[in-house]
Amino acid sequence: MPIAESATAKTGIIRRIYANLGLLIGGKASAGLISLAYMAIATRALGPVDYGVLILVHGFALTVGGIIGFPGWHAVVRYGAQALGQGDHGRLVRLLRFAGTIELAGGLVAVLAVAVLAPLLGPRLGWSHEALAFAVPYSLAVLAATRATPAGYLQLIRRFDLLGAHNLVAPAVRLGGALIAWQMGAGLTGNLIAWLISALAECLSLWLIGAWLARRHLADHALLGSPRGAARENPGIWRFMLAANADITFGELAARIAPLAVGWVLGPAAAGLYAVAQRATVIIQQPAQILGQAAYAEFARLAASHGQGTAIRRALIGCIGIAFATAVPVILLLLIFARPLVVLMGGNAFAGAANLLIWLAAGRVVLLIAPPVSAALVALGRPSWSVGANVASSLGLLPLLPILMLQFGLIGAGVQGLIQALTTSAMLAGLVWRASGESASAGRDATELPR
Repeated sequence: MPIAESATAKTGIIRRIYANLGLLIGGKASAGLISLAYMAIATRALGPVDYGVLILVHGFALTVGGIIGFPGWHAVVRYGAQALGQGDHGRLVRLLRFAGTIELAGGLVAVLAVAVLAPLLGPRLGWSHEALAFAVPYSLAVLAATRATPAGYLQLIRRFDLLGAHNLVAPAVRLGGALIAWQMGAGLTGNLIAWLISALAECLSLWLIGAWLARRHLADHALLGSPRGAARENPGIWRFMLAANADITFGELAARIAPLAVGWVLGPAAAGLYAVAQRATVIIQQPAQILGQAAYAEFARLAASHGQGTAIRRALIGCIGIAFATAVPVILLLLIFARPLVVLMGGNAFAGAANLLIWLAAGRVVLLIAPPVSAALVALGRPSWSVGANVASSLGLLPLLPILMLQFGLIGAGVQGLIQALTTSAMLAGLVWRASGESASAGRDATELPR
């Protein structure tokens, strides 16, 4: 490819990544504002203890579901890009059936696991009798995360506008539910019902959107049917899915376990304070998380067309730069207005979360590189490298969490988060630089072969 054409292609890739980001971030920003509204209502209606119990019940369901579930969106995007490149709709449909079947089966197993474990572990986490009575029905909330297959298909066909709009479903339902529960004085049970309905709506709506689009674009094949042949047509898909799923699981494990550990060691009121501080800092890392999601589809397309690691490296540096530029003003505002912000979000009862917010914000800043770097490693065919970094940091440093909390109280959770963020980011940065360098060398060797 001539140099001018190559440069144009690289610019086009980066431009598409930013276009995808814009479509996703609009929905996320709106969802974030709605989330702040329902949090303000729920925290004032419930107080630190009951709000902490709400967070612990929901966090427990998502943590168990995240460990057992088996999302397949990475595989849908990676192998689906190959199928679309070949114009093979039959292979794509079988891939969707394959990923969807595995994901739904994993979701059902996760629901059963939560239903069994919640009554056993809930009392140790400080759940009230009210929460324990609703624990088994709430296991269905695990299904909120069982929607990766349609999400992957929407990324594959570049319908990031619909993914952005879908981000509004869960917070909008929660807001409506929080208002109804507040007006009726329904307390904790009312909010649990609202969050459960929002989880089911989040799952069902995306499957319906994915099915609708697939029926339009893949009309020459029935969506329902046997996935037979998918594993043969997509060599290495089992290994790839296992590695990508482990990467997701361990990448999110620390963030999911932290509130549960706070509740276990310090009680539900501390978990409520932690949840408010954590929510205030989510806005720092969300652009990077969305950017990783938006960039992965383009990284996968580039890798499928035998693109060199140099192109991915340049696009990745640009992505990280945008993530930091977006986060800087937010960081400054959080540092200056930490106490007024947590009071605005939760009321005076949550003012004690202000110092913790600063520590969590520092960790979020350090972790800005993680989502796009992990996406690049998966696209380069190195999901196990990302898994290794996340396992080493999440599990290796997890024992520090209770130790630091017993020593420093709630601030200890923020200290542990910062240490873990520094470790994870350093490991991922070194691994992606190595992987992209190896890919670039392989691409140069291929172009230098005798014709």
